[in-house]
Amino acid sequence: MDENLLHEAVAAALKAGADAAEAVFAERQSLSVNVRMGALEEVEREEARDLGLRVFVGQRQATVSGSDVSEEGRRKLIERVVAMARLAPEDPYAGLAPVDRLASGPFADLDLFDAGEPAPETLEAQAREAEQAARAVAGVTNSDGGSAAWSAARWRLATSAGFTGVHQASGFSLSASAVAGEGSGMERGGEGRSTRHGADLPTPTSIGAEAGQRAVQRLGGRKIASTTAPVIFENRLAISLIGPLIGAISGPSVARGVSFLKNHLGRSLFAKGVNIVDDPHRLRGLGSSPFDDEGVVNRRMALIEDGVLTSWLLNCASARQLGLETTGHASRGLAGPPGVSTSNLTLEPGDRDLAGLMADAGEGLLITSMFGPSLNGNTGDWSVGCSGFWFEKGEVAYPVTEITVAGNLIDIYGRLVPGSDLEFRGAANAPSLLVDALAIAGR
Repeated sequence: MDENLLHEAVAAALKAGADAAEAVFAERQSLSVNVRMGALEEVEREEARDLGLRVFVGQRQATVSGSDVSEEGRRKLIERVVAMARLAPEDPYAGLAPVDRLASGPFADLDLFDAGEPAPETLEAQAREAEQAARAVAGVTNSDGGSAAWSAARWRLATSAGFTGVHQASGFSLSASAVAGEGSGMERGGEGRSTRHGADLPTPTSIGAEAGQRAVQRLGGRKIASTTAPVIFENRLAISLIGPLIGAISGPSVARGVSFLKNHLGRSLFAKGVNIVDDPHRLRGLGSSPFDDEGVVNRRMALIEDGVLTSWLLNCASARQLGLETTGHASRGLAGPPGVSTSNLTLEPGDRDLAGLMADAGEGLLITSMFGPSLNGNTGDWSVGCSGFWFEKGEVAYPVTEITVAGNLIDIYGRLVPGSDLEFRGAANAPSLLVDALAIAGR
């Protein structure tokens, strides 16, 4: 669908009785190949084209989406959404983004699109190589398979306020999962990476070998007695510790009064020197975009600067509710009003690598797997099931399993020490993180 058809859809919504409108069109293609035990298991291809409409009648709003983008399909969507808006409850904060906050082109080229579409045979070969490398690791007894995938997407937005913008991105991913041991002593380990450009992926052999090694390393996991000790969150999962922070500083949570950080804006939350940055314009970033999902200018922001919480994450509706300005963090799909999210979130590294953090701590727990987190959003009390390794005298001693760590996140954030081993593996990344003492529940 070209830009003119989107503008026609917006104009038709206004003609049908809407006071304001926006139209979103998304196209997506994807191809994935899965293998297991050296045999091809699944090949899946998807192609989708969808149109989303959001309209306003006074302070009432409604959204619809559909895959029929023909002239008749668009007409029915427009009739339906305007009728829905007339019946919707009034929302005093609803509305399009202010004109003075809209982004305008030409937009920066963020190098998000790799035009090289791989053949199914290429993806199959990559998946086979990754799985073969995992199975070749001594101690690996079975496989959960290897997978390779590609996708390409284009997203276009037009509004009655005069905004129009388009961006496209590609995605390449490769993963493997291995099983080590037998019977009740089996352990799983996996590795996977995703990038915007195919050339940025690690080799299939390296991914498979890492998956196999991680499975074998977990063999012989012990249950430990409950204690309080230093805890290190490995860089692969450390950003999960920051996930509750993002939820707590999102405008909708703050506006509803359900955030454990609602009184912390402008106050020290982390130790001095700790910085958490959100950068929507990172080249080849998995969360990059040239504007937010309301068409608003977005920019690099330090959410935590030298330990201080500097800003909420705001879309237009939550900004109006709080009497503030949008920060360009609107996020939406084709249906439903915009929510709030980060783009490329990074907790910046410190000056000690993982070995250095372990040496500083002396004895404690290195967490390499987490599951089943629990959070009280009003108080910040948090716990998570985990497994990993017990270390002594700064060196890994043995694997541990079936344990839970817990604490209050405000207290945890204040004592958190970032390592230097930052890797960009996704849209949110952190180095390994040390907390000098956490409650550990074991046997």
